[in-house]
Amino acid sequence: MNLVRRALVGWGLCLSAIGPARGEEKPVDELLAEAKSTFERGQPDAALKLAGRAVESDPKNARAVFVRGLLYEALAKHGQALADFNAAIELNPRYADAYDHRGSEQFKLAKIDASIADFDKAIELDPARERGHWKRGISYYYARKYDLGRKQFESYQTFDDNDVENAVWRYLCMARGESVDKARRSILKIKDDPRVPMMQVHALYAGRATPDDVLAAAQAGGPSPEELNQRMFYAELYLGLYFEAAGDRKQAAEHLEAAIRHRIGHYMWDVARVHVELLRRAGGAEGRQEQGLNLQQRQECRGGGRDKTPDTVERTAQLLENLSKQTGLTFSEEDREARVLFIEQD
Repeated sequence: MNLVRRALVGWGLCLSAIGPARGEEKPVDELLAEAKSTFERGQPDAALKLAGRAVESDPKNARAVFVRGLLYEALAKHGQALADFNAAIELNPRYADAYDHRGSEQFKLAKIDASIADFDKAIELDPARERGHWKRGISYYYARKYDLGRKQFESYQTFDDNDVENAVWRYLCMARGESVDKARRSILKIKDDPRVPMMQVHALYAGRATPDDVLAAAQAGGPSPEELNQRMFYAELYLGLYFEAAGDRKQAAEHLEAAIRHRIGHYMWDVARVHVELLRRAGGAEGRQEQGLNLQQRQECRGGGRDKTPDTVERTAQLLENLSKQTGLTFSEEDREARVLFIEQD
């Protein structure tokens, strides 16, 4: 879970040992190798064209389709990447890398359950992936499968025991599934994660530092603009998640929104973006639910004006009293038909 790596994780593994496969024409391999080197020289459009030529040369070549998907993934073209990973899996249903990368793209599209299903399949096909699969742990967190998330991050600790982010995500799963106090008391020990400001982030979650300490560390030492941007992304992300676990939704939202303004070329930026998107969706749903409730209450008030039986009048009076307590609105004492004052403006 060394999160300073760029988005094309696995690219080298896919192409470093390329040679003519059995029954495969050499031009496809050459095109894929050229696409790799072209992308590394900072020419993504040309690299995509080369990968496209490889696919056209051999449409049944699952690896060629997969590599083009990797390029789309690196360029944040999630729909195209997903389509290529789908095609690669159709051509080779036992393609563990394709399932794994498709799981990543599913997550980036906020399809959390689908991402878990793909990660699970990749692990089924290649069990060696399980111990270090931190992405599945994050998907478990967003699926509210906190105990499974905790176990995944504990497993990752046996893979890399010096990663603050792993300790933090285990904390977050425990804070949600059990309690913040228990999460703090049992936070995984980290010796010296060299990435700034990770050790201050760890100290914050352990109760030994403040949010200001994290921000100060991120800005210390005169980092280059690129390094500062990356530091501030991680500082804001983990401050936002810290406040959310503590129940401070306002500060959480502020820091998470700040995090996505510090864009970096890494999966974790997509985690922050998806988190903010889910928060916005939740806020919109709450607003619509409240709006619907208010509309129902107003309609009931209107109904009270047309049916003046004693029971209805009493019920309407009680409803108006409840509305006043909930909304702070003022109702006319002389309005015998029990209409809310603002209804006339509808």
